[in-house]
Amino acid sequence: MSTQSENRSANERKTENAATFKVYPYRRMVQFGFLLLTIWIGIEFIVWVKQLESGLSPTLSRPPGVEVFLPLSALISLKYWLLTGVFNLIHPSGLVIFMIVLATGVLLKKGFCSWVCPFGLLSEYLAKIHIVLFDRIRKIPGWLDYPLRSLKYLLLLFFGGSILFGMNVLRLEQFINSPYNKVADIKMLQFFANMSDVTLWTLVILVLLSILIPYFWCRYLCPYGALLGMISWFSPLKIHRNAESCIDCDKCTNVCPAGIQVHKANAVFSDECNACLECVDACPVKDTLYLSVTKKQWKLSRKAYLFILIGLFVLGTAMAKISGFWQNNISTKEYQYYIKRMNEPVYNHNRGAVPDYEGKSDQSRK
Repeated sequence: MSTQSENRSANERKTENAATFKVYPYRRMVQFGFLLLTIWIGIEFIVWVKQLESGLSPTLSRPPGVEVFLPLSALISLKYWLLTGVFNLIHPSGLVIFMIVLATGVLLKKGFCSWVCPFGLLSEYLAKIHIVLFDRIRKIPGWLDYPLRSLKYLLLLFFGGSILFGMNVLRLEQFINSPYNKVADIKMLQFFANMSDVTLWTLVILVLLSILIPYFWCRYLCPYGALLGMISWFSPLKIHRNAESCIDCDKCTNVCPAGIQVHKANAVFSDECNACLECVDACPVKDTLYLSVTKKQWKLSRKAYLFILIGLFVLGTAMAKISGFWQNNISTKEYQYYIKRMNEPVYNHNRGAVPDYEGKSDQSRK
């Protein structure tokens, strides 16, 4: 006991973290880098669609990265690939990006949420507005927080379960090759460009709720976050705390956006941990909080985490481009045909069911 007290007293005299590398500014740069990339892809896609709608031959190519906003199509493609070995080329980049994100969940916990996702960045700034309004983060009581956190898993079960358990190979193939799936990215753009009052007010309410209750969307409703949270349980990488050198200053817990009691945990197993590493940055005692596979072995520095995360996206995208699994196989002529018929029932979503239209659209076009 005396030795431990002496260690704590010595540690208490350390007023600054011996580690000079702070991850926060680099995480912000990565977040804004992906945000700018997303905006660029969006602008390029809008111009491409507008040129198609005007009957002109597009001067820009369709940006494959837009498929990142089609996660359900990617999940369908992933299941089809695992069952048949066929990597379909309707939305190949969507599947590639989806698999990269899943890989980050296994290797790096929910780093996608706090380092890459634009909605995660937006949530952080909405939380800053909350602090300006209320001086500090006001947390909702646990009896309400826990059931609300289950909502995102119910949404994941609703969307993912219907695909994983309700679609056989035939239905998967029918959806993948359906006219609706081929133009799902264009339909998505049209949905938000011509959003109804209900959609607009839903978005406004979500923003307001995210100001009143920080990280409302991410914590309670995002099914993507729920999926990564489940996967992160299987990640060997965890934030570990050295109880012997810990001075119980609670700084790690105070900065945690997920509200995790980091100062009480030997290892952080929570599915809410986004691997933002704010707690590691805040710790004033060297080697007290750190990323590692086990408590004392296979430590991973914050710099290494940063490079591995970016490297997964760069390497995964490069391999997809080299192997021909990045650009889709839908020609400009086909898109010009589809864009003129977007209001036909065959191009509308059928609420999860696959209508009997397979082959008809291609035959009529030919």
